[in-house]
Amino acid sequence: MTPGGKPTQLSAEKTRRLLRWRMALGRYAENQLGGSGLSAEDRRRDQLLERIYAERGRQRGLRLGSGRKGSLDPSQITIPDWLTDSRKLFPASVFETIQGHALNDLGLAGLFASPAALEKLQPNLDLMKVLLAFKGKADRNLVEAIRRVVDAVVEDLKRKLKAEMERALSGRRDRFRRGRLRSAANLDLRRTIRDNLRHFDPERKAIIAERLHFVSRQKRRMPWTIILCVDQSGSMLNSLIHATVMASILAGLPAVDVRFVAFDTSIVDMSDKLADPVDLLLSVQLGGGTDIARAMTYCESLVVNPSRTVIALISDFEEGGSLAELLRCVRRLAEARTRLIGLAALDTNGEAVFNRSAAEKLAGLGMQIAAMTPDRFAEWLVGIMD
Repeated sequence: MTPGGKPTQLSAEKTRRLLRWRMALGRYAENQLGGSGLSAEDRRRDQLLERIYAERGRQRGLRLGSGRKGSLDPSQITIPDWLTDSRKLFPASVFETIQGHALNDLGLAGLFASPAALEKLQPNLDLMKVLLAFKGKADRNLVEAIRRVVDAVVEDLKRKLKAEMERALSGRRDRFRRGRLRSAANLDLRRTIRDNLRHFDPERKAIIAERLHFVSRQKRRMPWTIILCVDQSGSMLNSLIHATVMASILAGLPAVDVRFVAFDTSIVDMSDKLADPVDLLLSVQLGGGTDIARAMTYCESLVVNPSRTVIALISDFEEGGSLAELLRCVRRLAEARTRLIGLAALDTNGEAVFNRSAAEKLAGLGMQIAAMTPDRFAEWLVGIMD
């Protein structure tokens, strides 16, 4: 037989078999199964599996080092990371299996034991992400308890984002008109300094301002349609949460028509739920593949006045459908003068995680691509519409 014949195929099959055993037995089988050859991606899968199954070994008396059991403390975000990476790196059927095991081995089963168990926990973003990811496995009597947690976190996010978004979208400063709203953002620094120069204190080398002057703001007229096209695949949970809150804030502003389209391989127009972002989040079905082209084509059908429409695609740009069709759709929208924004996904550390090759192709067609925290989105949106 030639070197490229059957023996080589058997060797490849043996390597695959060793790899599967290595993944099943864990890192302590590394020496015994030498040559299994974990790639960087396989090693990450191995870490994710060990995160849940190592605890079982400890319960049987095995000494596995100083690993810590899962926690929902904000300073230890391993559970949300585990959920995000596991969805991305394992087939759906495998993920469903290990997700079920994780309910017990990551200490999550207690969360779903009773409403009282949830009420003992401080609502925070990490807790909400876990509840949203596992809500399908919760008993019906827990729905209201989960809703209360989600509601508390959403309200906190809205408080943090609303003032900044409204300020950015309310209008630009008009220094020729005096304003009654006394805020740092509206301070007329030039006039304040000019009118208080006579109060200069040589010893302090400072101007003592006896009177402050403020400017008004021009009302921003925004006959705009803003379409948020949001990837709801499991890896996008963090971005999905913030996009939902942003959409609900935008929907409350005058002269702005907001549409909210969530997608994986299917499309759900949730624009009618924007008045209740909590209900919207609880309606989202995480998981599935990603067909960005199909979602963008649907958003294209919503455009009535292209020059007064902004489409914000919030995604990691990992196209599971036709990239060619996506590029054709974006080209049509750009040629019609629709404003296009691509917001890349951010992980739990605030680092951009997206397909750079696809993003570069989209940028080449006129879509502005950026990775940013939600509080900068409004400022950027204003720049797009000006």
